[in-house]
Amino acid sequence: MPVERDLPARGRTLALRTRLLLAMLVPLLAVAVLLGLAGATLIADVVRRANDRVLGGALGAIADTVQVEGGAVTLDLPPAAFAMLQNAQRDNIYYRVAVGRTLLTGYPDLSAPDIAGLIAGTPRYRYARFRGQDVRIAEVRRALPGVAAPVIVQVAETLDSRRALRWRLIAALVAGELVLVSVAVLLIRPALGWSLRPLATLRGAVTARDTRATPDLSPLETGPLPEELRPLADAFDHLLARLDAATAGMRRFTADASHQMRTPLSVLKVQVALARRGDPDALGEIADAADRLERLVTQLLALARAEEAGALPPLEDVDLREVAIAVINRRIGQAIDAGVELNLVAATGPFLVAAHRTLLFEIVSNLLDNAIRYNRAGGLVVVVIERAAGATTIAVADDGPGLPAADLERAGQRFVRLASSAGREGSGLGLAIVRSAAQRLGAELAIINTDPGLRVTLTFSQPDRVARAAR
Repeated sequence: MPVERDLPARGRTLALRTRLLLAMLVPLLAVAVLLGLAGATLIADVVRRANDRVLGGALGAIADTVQVEGGAVTLDLPPAAFAMLQNAQRDNIYYRVAVGRTLLTGYPDLSAPDIAGLIAGTPRYRYARFRGQDVRIAEVRRALPGVAAPVIVQVAETLDSRRALRWRLIAALVAGELVLVSVAVLLIRPALGWSLRPLATLRGAVTARDTRATPDLSPLETGPLPEELRPLADAFDHLLARLDAATAGMRRFTADASHQMRTPLSVLKVQVALARRGDPDALGEIADAADRLERLVTQLLALARAEEAGALPPLEDVDLREVAIAVINRRIGQAIDAGVELNLVAATGPFLVAAHRTLLFEIVSNLLDNAIRYNRAGGLVVVVIERAAGATTIAVADDGPGLPAADLERAGQRFVRLASSAGREGSGLGLAIVRSAAQRLGAELAIINTDPGLRVTLTFSQPDRVARAAR
């Protein structure tokens, strides 16, 4: 049965397919608009140049007929000059021929040019208003022999034909762009579906895990994935692997804890039964069993804290010397009962390390507990705190029997009772708590035989705090 849990609130946003479609279509439409504007400008220029060429041809044909006969300027208007300007829109044609400011023939109210600005033999084109219409005027200046004043020839036409041609070409351009954008839209949608299919495959592989009776934490079976999705699948597989390890550790922890707690609970039940029968020694045994059970539960909770999954809160500056003194004060009664002497070797001043006070306290407390518990009567336990080579170390050493070489490799495994602890009370959790907490703090743990005795050293490599402590 799936476990119900509150999911984080997530706002709604556009679908990935819609976002990709917009990301493609908006630039495409922008480019189409820009191309349309550029095309319309080019079309207007081409239409103007083509019609100006025809208008210039008519102007040249009329100008060529201007002659001087008997000292007078004559003109023979050729019909072909006006025929070439005829079109379906029936644009109006106007002309004017003048000698200086004197009209020779044509429309007298046609806009006269600035004669000084005309270059002889070079046509000039300009727009003007004539009789309430926009017109295009072509004009040229000619110099005739024997005539002092320049001859000005002008031909004008209305712009209906030009506008009609320009709008036809622009309409064809817009229609072509619309067809192009429509085809692109029709092709992009199935292309997006094909491109997003691996994402749907990945989602299906994840969703399929939720339909199974037991959690499946094995890697996802998705087949080949695109390069962009492989990091996501790898990250999810890594998360599944961590979850599988955490789940396996929890199952192992629960099984081991239940096994370890079964013995003191059985002893309690037996002693309670004896106490009910009036056995005078049963109450003492009950108290001992309760003490062992309390210590086991305390160590199990400490181990759970040391192995707790998830991110730790920010590290804080903790004084190793202060923690060591606090632990020694707590363990001094245990040392007196065991006939063991406790010593602290540390210079004055703080020994700051980046750690968590609770985990560091658990480490030193379990190391002292082991050193006292497994030492010989009349033995010595020394806590040494040193600072050297950019690192701060704390070591707990005893002069007890130490560990056989075969046991050194297994030291720190949970619920492992080493050969040297046979016949002594314990649960096999002390060094496991120390090792797990040290890993959480990023400290290096070393366990060595000193012959006689055992030395456990914890090293914090933090030169910045070392320098600060030295000041």
